[in-house]
Amino acid sequence: MVLGIDARVFTYACHVLAVVSAVLVLVWCIDYRGGLAFKATNKQLIFNVHPVLMLIGFVIIGSEAIISYKALPFRKAVKKLIHLVLHTIALVLGAVGIYAVFKYHDEIGIANLYSLHSWFGLGTICLYSIQWIFGFIVFFFPGGTPSLQSGALPWHRVFGLFVYALALATVELGFLEKLTFLHNSGLDKYGSEAFLVKFNAIAVVLFGSLVVLATISAPRVN
Repeated sequence: MVLGIDARVFTYACHVLAVVSAVLVLVWCIDYRGGLAFKATNKQLIFNVHPVLMLIGFVIIGSEAIISYKALPFRKAVKKLIHLVLHTIALVLGAVGIYAVFKYHDEIGIANLYSLHSWFGLGTICLYSIQWIFGFIVFFFPGGTPSLQSGALPWHRVFGLFVYALALATVELGFLEKLTFLHNSGLDKYGSEAFLVKFNAIAVVLFGSLVVLATISAPRVN
């Protein structure tokens, strides 16, 4: 518990904010930006795949993977499997989301990896992959000895939260980058689209904070 608040309160709030963030990014990319596509004459539709998959696929499903191991009322083995499967889905969707933005840049003829957001993003998904491989080998298959798992678990938890914090920071940099583009393109920086992006950025910060609180306040699972 944190400040006398049951971890379940943080978990329920996480789910609510996850839905809010997912709806907002879908409204932004479909209603304001025209939709989603991997092939289109309007290349913006290719780009739109990126924020949707990175937020819903990588961050939100990745968050559910973190919460699930502490919050679900199942046997440890079942929770480990759910934790692994959700992280796998998050990693795959994140990789597809990064592919989409590289494809968009290539098709409109601009350089890749020109922004701080892109460098953070590439670094984050590489660290996420390392964390996934380490967790799979040590805790799932072939699996380390009990003493190895016991010694590695605290580092696995800390490194996992570190990578998660980087993912949240990367999302916020992405929102800031798009707000800058909106402003530089002549669109009203106080208009409804800019308001929606800013509101989603705030929702993601609150969501991520609650995920961390839910994780550290839940009963420890060894």
